[in-house]
Parts: sequence; structure tokens; C-alpha cells
Amino acid sequence: MEINVTFRHLEPNESLKQYVHEKVSRVAKYLSKVTEISVILTLEKRSNIAEVIVNVNRAQMTAKEANDDNMYTAIDLVMDKIERQAKKHKDKLTNHKEHRSARHNIFSPEDFAGMKNNTAIKTEMIEIRSMSADDAVLELGESDDDFYVFKNSETGKVNVLYRRRSGDFGLIEPENG
Repeated sequence: MEINVTFRHLEPNESLKQYVHEKVSRVAKYLSKVTEISVILTLEKRSNIAEVIVNVNRAQMTAKEANDDNMYTAIDLVMDKIERQAKKHKDKLTNHKEHRSARHNIFSPEDFAGMKNNTAIKTEMIEIRSMSADDAVLELGESDDDFYVFKNSETGKVNVLYRRRSGDFGLIEPENG
């Protein structure tokens, strides 16, 4: 993570620079792929202005805050804004990943035999990863499972790859939606 501190109409100050580095490092706990953080400290008339630009993998967060008292307060205020944005961004990413999981039910012949007396069904959560059919064949080949559920990166649809009795593989692709 690269941190750039720019001073405009203000003498470069090592204590301010150190304070910025200390505050900016807190953002790293929310965002894992931060490439660059630019902090611009400006003095215009009697107003201390702190502006922060955070470049994250495929996203950018910006915030600007002014304070008449001192630059340290302006930095605190702008970093509070950036932290809120970082938390929101992280929550959005984690919530998005939760939607990519699916449930599958595992039935055995014994479950069907006693279906009238016992209707308990074993449910298991799995993660659906996006990959090509060739990669899914490799994943299923390395495991002891009889099937593998994945999102086909070429079609964007959920597919099921299964192991046939002959040892070959079969692929179930949805026709609609």
C-alpha cells in the first residue's frame, strides 16, 4: 500500500505526515487490496482542508473535510468518513459473496424407504465458485464426491458436473434463466 501525502499552501511537516500515516493505516483492516492512498492537505485562507483518495481493487473512495481550528481535526474528520465508506464497501463485498452459496440436499435409498415415517432431510451449505467446465472436471477428479456444483464462467449459469457409473463425467446445464 502506497501512501502519498501532498501539502498545498502549507509547509511540509513531519509530525503531520506521521499522523496521516498512523490514521490511514487503520483503513487497511477493512480493505485488503488497497493499491494507493493519496492525502492532500491544503491551507486556504483560514480553513484547513484534508482530502483523501483511496484506490482499492476496482473501486475508489474519496472524502474531503474542512476545519477552521487545525489540520489534525480535519484529518480526523476525513478519516472517519473514509472508514465509514470502507466498512460499507467491505459489507457490500461480504454480502455479495454470501449470495453465491447454495444449498443441496443429499438423499440415500434409505431416506426414500422410510419417507412416510421419517421426513428428515440432510441439508448442506456449499460455496459456488465461478470457473470453466474444464476446471470443474479437475476439481471433481481430485475429490471423492459424485458431483460438483459451480458457476460456469463462460455462460454465467450454475452447472452441475457429475461422475457417471462408467467413470466419465456428465454436465447438467440449465436451459432457461
